[in-house]
Amino acid sequence: MARILLVDDERFMRLTLRRFLEMEGHEVVGEAGNGFEAIVQYSNLKPDVVTMDITMPEMDGIEAVEKICAQFPEAKIIMCSAMGQTQMVTQALKNGAKDFIVKPFNQERIQMALTKLLKTD
Repeated sequence: MARILLVDDERFMRLTLRRFLEMEGHEVVGEAGNGFEAIVQYSNLKPDVVTMDITMPEMDGIEAVEKICAQFPEAKIIMCSAMGQTQMVTQALKNGAKDFIVKPFNQERIQMALTKLLKTD
């Protein structure tokens, strides 16, 4: 199973995602509330996968993805977006994100995205 870093400024969203992931046997190795924290956590933890919110204070997910992928091209990042953020998701994918899931979370879709990313190892 995967070691996962959760990045979202909403504690409730991180908790919800953590529950889904742990029920599937994954290990949440860290959490971050903004893009700056995500970069530091990624550098320290080297997780298998990151779930990254787009809209966050201080540094958004799009910029964080760009910075993480520039430093760690092997990073596997799944963007988490609200409906209507299509342009932002497209930019995040250009910056190096590998997939995206739409909030509110659907456990089946989360597992599908993880399975797809982990098969590419």
